[in-house]
Amino acid sequence: MPERPTKETSGGPVPCRVVVCRDCCCGSPKVTGDHAAQTARLRAEVPVRISDCLDVCDQANVIVVQPSTTGRAAGARPVWLGLVNDPDATEDIVAWVRAGGPGVAPQPDILDLYAFTPPRRRAEP
Repeated sequence: MPERPTKETSGGPVPCRVVVCRDCCCGSPKVTGDHAAQTARLRAEVPVRISDCLDVCDQANVIVVQPSTTGRAAGARPVWLGLVNDPDATEDIVAWVRAGGPGVAPQPDILDLYAFTPPRRRAEP
């Protein structure tokens, strides 16, 4: 699960950032696309964290856009995007994050096609 940002870091407020799933299905040959190029493109433009499996393999490739401190203060929550296997979708995500992301900049309409609600995780027994 994506880690929650703290209110501040040593450098100030936490910026909007993305979590990229790169484990069992996401980023693997099971899913078409140039995964290395997608990750490199995101890293060149926005803060990125690579995650182990986010348990939504049917949505591979999964990218979670986490709001900045400002976005969280405005009530924004992480936005889960699935089936992000197209360079144009990656560019739409980059543009949105650079504009401020959830709670700061309106989500581009095109990203509605990729947005999904992840299933709730069950507590381990």
